Amino acid sequence: MKSKVYFTKNLTPEGVVAVYEKLDAELGSRVAVKLHSGEKGNQNFIGPEFWRQIIELVGGTVVECNTAYRGERDVTDRHRRLMEYHGWTKYFDVDILDAEGPDRVLDIPEGRRIKKNYVGKDIENYDSMLVLSHFKGHPMGGFGGALKQLSIGVASSFGKAYIHGAGEPDKKWTADHDSFLESMADAALSVVEYFGRKCAYVNVMKNMSVDCDCCAVAEDPCIPDIGVLASLDPVAVDKACVDLVYACDAPRKGHLIERIESRNGILTVNAAEKLGVGSTDYELVEI
Repeated sequence: MKSKVYFTKNLTPEGVVAVYEKLDAELGSRVAVKLHSGEKGNQNFIGPEFWRQIIELVGGTVVECNTAYRGERDVTDRHRRLMEYHGWTKYFDVDILDAEGPDRVLDIPEGRRIKKNYVGKDIENYDSMLVLSHFKGHPMGGFGGALKQLSIGVASSFGKAYIHGAGEPDKKWTADHDSFLESMADAALSVVEYFGRKCAYVNVMKNMSVDCDCCAVAEDPCIPDIGVLASLDPVAVDKACVDLVYACDAPRKGHLIERIESRNGILTVNAAEKLGVGSTDYELVEI
């Protein structure tokens, strides 16, 4: 059976709620809402006002993890100050999962590149996860969506270096690139299995730059906004977003496609499918 991916062109908080409700998601009573808090200076990230309705609907806690690179989000104190500056704490309870160690280690016996995933220990406070992703390009992954949030996003600061280095954190910026992409798929599997697949995914296709929200200096968006997608399958929702980029008639779509292809971004999607995280065989249902 094809995975259902619900789609609306209504790029509003109400549109987000509408596609999410189509999922009939069975989340728990303690929902971790994983999103990108936005690097300081980034002009493209999606802020708390846009996400407010969906987060309040599920009664979730906004969760983030510290980065593996120097910036305003690499250590807990700076990260918390930035989340306050960006307005997250105005509306939501916020939990930086790796604020205190030791990390929670998730085993990945099926992993192709890594057999362990290091995540913030506060993941133990939650029984389900809603992944809210801003779909856009990425300097290393080619693009960022649900799978990147599940992997790099949920990993602790050390865990991010571990994934980037394909199991060798000292090589976080020098490891074989395809091994890094496959390590993301391995890590995503571990998080999905940790929550017993009690997860739901919303991807928003707006402000689509070739750069990630982790870039303090990012390019401006290169293609027009497209819409909001939701699924219970992270592989399907990411693949649907990639397909919509290819199918759109935006004059500068080649710029984003070049970013995706030059980094072999689709490898993470295909690797995750092989691991059973989800399927690239999907049905796009417009509402």
